[in-house]
Amino acid sequence: MPNIENLKKQAKQYLRWHRDRYYPVAAQIRSTLPHFRGMGDVEILTSGFKLADAQELVARQEGFDDWQALIAGANVMRDTPKQATLRAILNSIEAQLYVANVQHSSDFYTSKLGFSVAFVYGNPPFYGQVVRDSAKLNLRLVCEPIFAGDSRKREGLLSASITVATTSELKQLFLDYQAAGVPFHQLLKREPWGARTFVVSDPDENLILFAGPAE
Repeated sequence: MPNIENLKKQAKQYLRWHRDRYYPVAAQIRSTLPHFRGMGDVEILTSGFKLADAQELVARQEGFDDWQALIAGANVMRDTPKQATLRAILNSIEAQLYVANVQHSSDFYTSKLGFSVAFVYGNPPFYGQVVRDSAKLNLRLVCEPIFAGDSRKREGLLSASITVATTSELKQLFLDYQAAGVPFHQLLKREPWGARTFVVSDPDENLILFAGPAE
């Protein structure tokens, strides 16, 4: 159970995000608070979202029905003898790609690389996610270059690494992308350690590595 003071600060942060019209918080409010479900982002961000709503949002994210239930649960846990500390298991990781146009990038990943759109925020879009199987790529709008000049390609700076189960699958994926006219930064090759790899360059020159197991 997190510290109650930290949870209070978290609730106030949600309140500030709502006041500042920070679009990603609208999705959290809609998916967590029953009385906001069915409302669009703009409707949520212009609604009367109060501190009590923000506290309920935090409580439900912690697994409680409301703020008072969270406080009561925290008090019970504080009075309960501590058990052995559990080691957190990291379940997944998502790459963050910086793009000049979220819609244009989404179209590239869906039409060329076989991904599908998980979600897109904003009008025009400023944030989105594309997925293929267990691979997830987040697309974040930026209005200025992240790297100076051609340093990213010159240095081979990768934005994401994606693995496949077998070398034969990797070879087929490469052939599929080649047939689709995907731009490559590096063609399929065998690395010194035995793995097969190739690198795709997206419209914003994000370099995406695809790799198979070492042979």
